[in-house]
Amino acid sequence: MLDRFVTALIRPPVETMARFLVRCGLRADRITLVGFGIGMVGAALIAAQAYGAGLACLLLSRLCDALDGAVARQTQTTDAGGFLDIVLDFLFYASVPLAFAWAQPQANALAAATLLAAFVGTGASFLAFAALAAKRGFVSAHFPNKSFYFLGGLTEATETLACFVAMCLWPEHFAALAYGFAGLCAITILTRTLWGWRSLS
Repeated sequence: MLDRFVTALIRPPVETMARFLVRCGLRADRITLVGFGIGMVGAALIAAQAYGAGLACLLLSRLCDALDGAVARQTQTTDAGGFLDIVLDFLFYASVPLAFAWAQPQANALAAATLLAAFVGTGASFLAFAALAAKRGFVSAHFPNKSFYFLGGLTEATETLACFVAMCLWPEHFAALAYGFAGLCAITILTRTLWGWRSLS
């Protein structure tokens, strides 16, 4: 819901950093891989209950996620790069609830499983529509530079990251945050499914 507004807000500094990285000879795919690696380190730190350090890694990972697209647009966008980016993004987002489950299994495992199931639903609705949108030649008005048709919803990347930040700041409330966000994801799944069905009918 907030992604297009946040994207517009952070675009100028991200584009500036991306120009510097391009001059340094860094490729978008390498930034994608580095960002994913940092994210996995963050998940491992959360699993070890080092929540502050884990949060720092999560934020740095998402910065890399913004930079890889900006670098690609300033050099050359590729389908392979877009594919790598979306796959690693989904793995990153799944790793955080799993990390909290590892950190405190008895308190967090069921809530983490519920949130992961919700993520499967949001991911399935997103990717299924993206595949059929490409087949029909649809173009997203709000995100024309995305590798896939970006179907919005109540819970997008911005809201998910904000939830992860809250979980790291208040890990004792992980279960409540996870159940609450899973409920918001359920609304996203419903609205995406209805909108997708009507658009493709």
